[in-house]
Amino acid sequence: MSRIGKKEIEIPKNTQIQIKESKITIKGTKGEMEYKIPQNLIVENTDNKIQVKIQTISKKTQALHGLCRSIINNMVIGVSKGFEKKLIIQGVGYRSHMDERILIVNVGYSHPVKIEPPEDIDIKVENNTNITISGISKEKVGQVAATIRSIRSPEPYKGKGIRYSNEIVRRKVGKAGK
Repeated sequence: MSRIGKKEIEIPKNTQIQIKESKITIKGTKGEMEYKIPQNLIVENTDNKIQVKIQTISKKTQALHGLCRSIINNMVIGVSKGFEKKLIIQGVGYRSHMDERILIVNVGYSHPVKIEPPEDIDIKVENNTNITISGISKEKVGQVAATIRSIRSPEPYKGKGIRYSNEIVRRKVGKAGK
């Protein structure tokens, strides 16, 4: 049995949970999310706590036990608080701005790179170098942040590029000149 799968999920106030057959729907102040529960797993809602239980023990159900619990937990957090990732652009002349919903990034290429986020993801740009990605789906927020970071990953010599706000870029020593 999974240690993570055994843990209960506490439901915050202003959050409704509906379990029908093999679907769980979670509604909160930020939005609504739905998830199809894998076979041989049971999701129970008792006095503001959700618990994921295994119906029949097999390798596959044991593997899905913790995953299912984590996904449902992230859905509960997403619809009540939301998720956010921050990116920082470093480098001379590197900047970004928003054109309606499209993020335009200038990071040393011959052309600006344009990124259009999914509908339920919000992107904000502060000071041309700080990008904030927010939404209710942890998976989508992380994917959009990773896509933006992959435009120009931070390089180890000068530290130029796009990095997460909490990321530490290990610097290398360059060539020693004569």
